[in-house]
Order: sequence, then C-alpha cells, then structure tokens
Amino acid sequence: MGNLNGKRALVTGGGQGLGYNIVEHLLAAGADVAIHYFSSETGARELKSLAEKQGRRAEVFRADLTKETEATALVGGAAKFLGGLDVLVNNAGDLVQRRSIEEVDAAFWERVINVNVTSVLWVTRAAVPWLEKSGQASIVNLSSLAGRKGGHPGSLVYSTAKGAVLTWTRALANELAPKGIRVNCVAPGFILGTRFHETHTTEDSAKKTVAGIPLGRAGSPEDVARAVVYLASEFDGFITGATLDINGGVYAA
Repeated sequence: MGNLNGKRALVTGGGQGLGYNIVEHLLAAGADVAIHYFSSETGARELKSLAEKQGRRAEVFRADLTKETEATALVGGAAKFLGGLDVLVNNAGDLVQRRSIEEVDAAFWERVINVNVTSVLWVTRAAVPWLEKSGQASIVNLSSLAGRKGGHPGSLVYSTAKGAVLTWTRALANELAPKGIRVNCVAPGFILGTRFHETHTTEDSAKKTVAGIPLGRAGSPEDVARAVVYLASEFDGFITGATLDINGGVYAA
C-alpha cells in the first residue's frame, strides 16, 4: 500500500493546487508521471524537474480537456511517453465563477459542466484501452463536498457537476471491473492552500467554514494527495466504486 514503484500515472490539472500535490506524492511513492496542465505550465515544469532529481520519469502536456480531440491526444502522448498507463487521476476542474440560479445562462451551464464532467469523459474513454492492458489499473476521480451537500451559495452548477462525478464513479466502476480497472473517488471539503479557495472564498467565509468543521481546522492539499495515492496504489485491492470523504467530519456518508 502506498508503493507505486514503476507504475505509470497521468494526472490532469497537475500544474497547480491539489493536482500539484498529488503529483508530488505519486512521485514520492515511486511512480512515473505524465503531468497535464492548461494554464499552469510553470508548476508543471517544476514538477518535471523534481521528478528528474528523484530519478523518476515525468513529462508535461498541455491540453484543453473540454475538447475531445485535445483530450484524446493528451492520453495518447502520455501513454507513449510512459509506455502505457496504470493510474489515471481525473483532477482537473473548476467552479469557474459563483452565480445564483438567476444568473445562470446556457453558456455558463455548459462551460462548468464541460470543465468538470465532459472533460472526465473524454480523458477516461481514451485511457481505458491503455489501463486495460495494464491488467491491474486504477482510476481516481476528484469530486467535492459540494457534490455531497450542495455547496455554498453561488456554486449551484459546480455542485451539480461534482455530484455527477460521484455517480460517474459508481457507474464506471461497475462497467470497468471486468477489465481489471478499479474506479474510486475522493471528495475534499474545505482545503486551504489552493488557488481554488484563494479565488472563490473570502477570508470571512473561510473563518466561518472552519468554525463548523468538527476537527477544528481546514484541510491541506497533503490530506487529499495521501488519499489519492492510497486509492491508486491498492492494485490488488477490493475497493472500487467508493468515495472517500476528506472533510474533517462535516459530512459522513
């Protein structure tokens, strides 16, 4: 458990935030990593340099995952570089902007769904043939506490999308089990130290949120990354179709 020596992983949105820490932990566990980014090239290249210092293989790939052709090309490039795929981490996603239901138009709805759900479809569909060849493979999807509880005001569409990721995980686990591919999910709660909350959460809102967490603190990116590595590395395990809630006790399934 936690040993990924020689395993080949693709992480979407790996250049910043939770994705950055997930890549760090995968490298520390022994994996070689294809690091996808859209706008965070600097972080992705930092991780490539880190991998080289650790004697691991890593390469960076830019793609707009809402476009099927670019998502498919990403997976093909990653698999070619790594020589196959054993692990896929569907991390890329964003709230985009806080909007109430009165402010949600068709274009905004489509954008948020495409960023958080459709992108996962394109990447995963392209990756399945490679993961099946692995014999024992793992997919880890990133959802959110918002997908469980509905999120704070203004996150209606994002919460809906992350709820869809939870259902996607269960349905895909059933479909891919015969292929030797486990599919699980993590649903982080309030995690400080990421661009997400620096962009979308005020200081006052953050204090109120932390006050309502039973463990008395916000989560860290490391809390999430450790869970992802655990789910990714249990290759001969019996866990599939599960969601691991990482929220300090705010929500328990």
